[in-house]
Amino acid sequence: MRTKAEAIEIAGTRVAPGSRQTLDIPIAKLYTHTPVVMPVHIIHGRRPGPKVFVCAGIHGDEINGVETARRLIKSSALRHVRGTLLIIPVVNVWGFLNKSRYLPDRRDLNRSFPGSPSGSMAARLADAFLQLVKGFDCGIDLHTAAIYRTNLPQIRCDLKDERTQTLSEAFGAPVVLHAPLRPGSLRETLHAEGHTPVLVYEAGEALRFDEVSIRAGTRGVINVLRQAGMIPSKHAGQENRGSPMKIYRSSWVRAPESGLLHLAVKLGSHVSTGQILGQITDPYGSNRIDLYAPYDGVIIGTATLPLVNEGEAIIHIGCIEAAQAATLASELNAFDDQEDPFLPPWQLL
Repeated sequence: MRTKAEAIEIAGTRVAPGSRQTLDIPIAKLYTHTPVVMPVHIIHGRRPGPKVFVCAGIHGDEINGVETARRLIKSSALRHVRGTLLIIPVVNVWGFLNKSRYLPDRRDLNRSFPGSPSGSMAARLADAFLQLVKGFDCGIDLHTAAIYRTNLPQIRCDLKDERTQTLSEAFGAPVVLHAPLRPGSLRETLHAEGHTPVLVYEAGEALRFDEVSIRAGTRGVINVLRQAGMIPSKHAGQENRGSPMKIYRSSWVRAPESGLLHLAVKLGSHVSTGQILGQITDPYGSNRIDLYAPYDGVIIGTATLPLVNEGEAIIHIGCIEAAQAATLASELNAFDDQEDPFLPPWQLL
């Protein structure tokens, strides 16, 4: 006999088994007396299962994740959910409305956890979000690069944690980057409070839709839900692509001088020690500085704005050996073919 799930209560609202609800979680009021709320979509399955959250828009200008969350909500793969799935498409609503990474006081929400119910808007928002997801089994946090940068689709997580590593492999991104926990971040706070594994998906750039990144993110989340036992395999929508390339060390090449950036590499390119990565010139053509790779690796992030100041991070290199890079290059070609951006966007899975 199948066990039936019980009703749950979220933010004071009863959610029956086999139902969906969208709640507006109050955060604060603006000086215009306009309320700021955080919309939360809840899918509570008929049968017991894990509790998983998926969130986007912690940085308000990172909109790839917002579209990924929207497609996830509409996906047929979620017709037979076991357990409870929370989808929060826009956490930082103020930043989203203002096309900004930050909150009104220029605070970074992902450095404001665990927050406080009586603090700044960032603190209140962090606290309200944390109250929703405390006690969950795992989470996926959708991001892009900061403004004027772009990222190769990648998972960032603590590869020293076995549960997190298993989920990162299930996601199906071509690269998994070991990322230590940062104070004030959502990952660090949930780890400290309950050892909850959280994957961070980084792909594309701020204020731009990147179809490959969105499709890969949607498929990846569904793969993780399958791995967690939340949806049956027949509804997963995609087979795993095999083991991702794990990168344990990375660093940014920074601009030695201010000027105009001319890149000679692109995302996913393999580079060898000493290889030229590009040049920085001045607007008058009287000066030129070559940029060289400090070690073997793969390009996992670059600047997108050609105007750079001295010291700015412009090229992010993941350190891997040449043989690994050749394997990754082949996998990236297959990855791009799988997430064909020329297919209509409504053909989601």
